[in-house]
Formats: sequence, structure tokens, C-alpha cells
Amino acid sequence: MIQWSTTSQASADQGVKMLAYSGSGSGKTVLCATLPKPVVISAEAGLLSLQRKNLERIYGVNNPHVTYDIPVAQVTTLPQLMEVYHWLAQQGRSHFMSIAIDSLTELAEVMLANLKLGTKDPRQAYGEVIEQVLRMARMFRDLPGFHVYLSAKMEHAKDEASGAMKFMPMMPGSKLGQQLPYFFDEVFYLGVTPKNQQGQSWRYLLTQPDHQYVAKDRSGSLDEMEAPDLTNVINKILGV
Repeated sequence: MIQWSTTSQASADQGVKMLAYSGSGSGKTVLCATLPKPVVISAEAGLLSLQRKNLERIYGVNNPHVTYDIPVAQVTTLPQLMEVYHWLAQQGRSHFMSIAIDSLTELAEVMLANLKLGTKDPRQAYGEVIEQVLRMARMFRDLPGFHVYLSAKMEHAKDEASGAMKFMPMMPGSKLGQQLPYFFDEVFYLGVTPKNQQGQSWRYLLTQPDHQYVAKDRSGSLDEMEAPDLTNVINKILGV
């Protein structure tokens, strides 16, 4: 039987799937706390930025868009990640609204290191990690009922579409980082403004591409620059 819906209802049911990248220390991990009712899947040891005192310093106390104590699933292998995925697919909706993977780059590097141990040809390991990461990205992207946020490190590389050198998500190998943005409707660069005369700077999400950065917003609902608040971004996309 055909299941009928509407574009707005389908978007709400599917959830918003986002990829954000930036340089080290720009706040990719902190963004996880601005998701609605999140769980973090982490391949990194560096989650100090999600401590309550740091979140209160950045976002203030009792900000309704911030979760100050977030459940975390630590993964170091693909089987562990798949175990978390299947639990979330079966039971997670009663506990969480959002899933954050921090960071996809680190997770891919861990996968690559494990694959290299099992092969004599490193080139084969790179091919396998591309296949595994893209398959995993599709699985989380297509997981209904959750908003999904994936963070990535940043590199300066040639954009195969335009031939220009651009900043984009960094992944092992020369092809994976360029393929990844095609899998998501929302791709953001997390930037930091230069300090003003008072020594202040601000973080922002770039949602549109320019001559330096890869970015996109297929919803058409976002400003070119948005505040680093993913709940606000999701609400704008869904028209809440």
C-alpha cells in the first residue's frame, strides 16, 4: 500500500541531517550540546569542551537550546559503532531526538588504522575505509526519527567540481572528503570572526558556498551566516 505524506511532514519525520567542519579548536564538539535531546557518539578522547562549566561560559546558564550533561557512547571499532547504531534504530527514539558523531574524521582514521593491520597493501585499506565510511554515513543519514549531526576536521584541497582550492571536510585519502558533502542536504563551515578592538570574536555557521569554503543549504531556509545553535538551525529548516 502506498504511504502518502507531505514534504513538510516527511522532513519532520526524517529529521535534519547536517555535516559541519572547521579547524581545530573552533567548537565543532561544542555544537553537539545545541542539538535537541542529543546523544554523542565519540571516537575522540577530547570531550572536555562539553563540560558544564564550559557550556555555561559559552551559552549561559539554563539556555533552553543547550544540553549541559550529554550521554556519550565511546567507540573505537566499526563493530562498536554498528552496535550503537542498531540500538538507536531499535530503542533510541524513546530516549533521544538527535545523534551527534564527533568526529567523523577521527572515526575514519581509527577505521583506517584497524584496516591497515589486516592487509599487506595500504592502498586496499584506503579503498575499504572509503566504502565503510560512506556506507555508515548513509545509514545515519537515512535513520528516520532523528536529527543527525556529523563533525569533521578541515583541509585545504582541490575542489574537483570547480578546480579551485577550497577548505572542505578532511578525511583519509584524497577522495572521501570530497564525496562526503554530497550525502547531506546541510553542510556548514564553522568559522570564527577576527577579534575586534575589544578583543572579542564570534563563531558562526556558513551555510552557502563561496570562493574559499564548501557549504550548502538545500532547505533554502537559512541565512548565509547562522549562529552556532543547531536547535535554532533545525527549527528554521522545519519552520517551527
